[in-house]
Amino acid sequence: MTTNLRPILKNKYYLYLTEFFAGVSVMAVELGASRLLAPYFSSSQIVWTIIIGTIMIAMALGNLWGGRTADKDPNTDRLYRRILVAAVWIAAIPVVGKYIILGISGLLVLTINTNFLIVAAFCTCMVLFVFPLFLLGTVTPSLVKYSVDSLEDSGKTVGTLGAFNTIGSILGTFLPTFVTIPAVGTAVTFLLFSGILLAIGLIYFLSSKTQWKKCLVSLVLFAACALFGNSGSFAFWANDLTYEGESVYNYLQVTENERHVSLSTNVLFGVQSVRMKSDSLTGMYYDYALAAPVMAGLDQSNPGRILILGNGTGTFATQCTRYFPGSQISGVEIDDKITDLAKTYFALPETVDVTTYDGRAYLQAIEGQYDVIQVDAYQDITIPFQMSSTEFFTLVKEHLAPGGVMVVNLNMHSDGEGSINQALCDTIASLFPHVYTVDIPGATNRELFASMDGDPLRTLAQEKGSVTASDLRTQLDKVQDGLRHYVGGERILTDDQAPVEVLGMRAIDGLIQAELQYYQKIYREEGLKGLLAQF
Repeated sequence: MTTNLRPILKNKYYLYLTEFFAGVSVMAVELGASRLLAPYFSSSQIVWTIIIGTIMIAMALGNLWGGRTADKDPNTDRLYRRILVAAVWIAAIPVVGKYIILGISGLLVLTINTNFLIVAAFCTCMVLFVFPLFLLGTVTPSLVKYSVDSLEDSGKTVGTLGAFNTIGSILGTFLPTFVTIPAVGTAVTFLLFSGILLAIGLIYFLSSKTQWKKCLVSLVLFAACALFGNSGSFAFWANDLTYEGESVYNYLQVTENERHVSLSTNVLFGVQSVRMKSDSLTGMYYDYALAAPVMAGLDQSNPGRILILGNGTGTFATQCTRYFPGSQISGVEIDDKITDLAKTYFALPETVDVTTYDGRAYLQAIEGQYDVIQVDAYQDITIPFQMSSTEFFTLVKEHLAPGGVMVVNLNMHSDGEGSINQALCDTIASLFPHVYTVDIPGATNRELFASMDGDPLRTLAQEKGSVTASDLRTQLDKVQDGLRHYVGGERILTDDQAPVEVLGMRAIDGLIQAELQYYQKIYREEGLKGLLAQF
């Protein structure tokens, strides 16, 4: 063992403790990174790949550099100074991260025409996360140098260090996901784990009564980050939010005006749920989905069973309660925080039974059939692959009662040859003989209706006359006029091959590209001043 060790390191236990908490912090930062980026860049597999890839690059470079510097200068002070710097940097991420994302995105607007989301996410990861994780990557090779006494015990020592790092990584994986992020949010999670690193460095130096100035500066900077970085607001430009918070799955915002209350999940996407204060129709895709119970032959005198996969705050469930009274309505929502918001802000009827579960897993676990099954689990064009495949829609089909109807909310942004819409519609049409779609005017949504027996269009024409609510009758006329029969193709999604992340990213890139052209034109014609005037 090197002779340059401080007294606190003589028995190696503090070295093992350092390795443990380094492992905890690396994984906590990785998970925190996903939550910081998701509201702006989505939480798709592609964004996750960028996060993991850049972090692994940082760790690899840190391993290389840390090993070489430890061989050249085996001074433990250098390692613990790096830990202090990493701690302060990580604490600063909640303070500056959102503005750096905005700044990077603004710069790329002027230079990037394609793959904007990928480039922006990659650049953000490089700026925010590579440096502190590079520093933490130096921990393991440095500690190996400091703790190995001889070649005879090198295997045991390295194995012990590896075990502490791995156990720390396990803890750093579970704690943010299941404890800190849901309980106190992403910003405080960064602060908590950076605080642990800070404590490791401070205890090391203060126990040796050295580096007082560096310790004081680190502590002051951390305190400043804790003071200014714990708001947790992702939409920092908004000041009229009724509610803002995080769950295990989403960043959540509730807004309210004199007409309605609405829920948005993540900054990138639009309104996900809405409650009209006048109990009127919403003017959104939920109104078009109300044709499904009529297609299934339901009315006030003939209630049925309705299942909603992706209940959200219960917009469709509430409407079905109003227009099809007596029907047994069940919702499945994977995010229990959204269900809590539904009860607090959206007046979800107590008669609606909501289960916290994944939609597909729920279908696999239950028996029984429904007259209507709504699939509303697609967040804009971000689609869970397990709810897009032949196997999933087969499950839906098996749970439809005779004459039952499935209604699926699609997004028209992903349209045309080779799109997610085409793949989903082809997949559904391969299982259901009757498939119709209707576009929602003035919106980006498209509703798909599918049934095994009975033509939905014919049934709608026959049954809409029994509807007593005049606003719903008018709405059904709109649906009937807009319905188009869908002829299936060959783009079939399966559990084995459902490239929805790639297709979704392609659609998002197209959207962003259209927006970029608008801002790039302003920049060319009016310069930077004109561009800034748009915000």
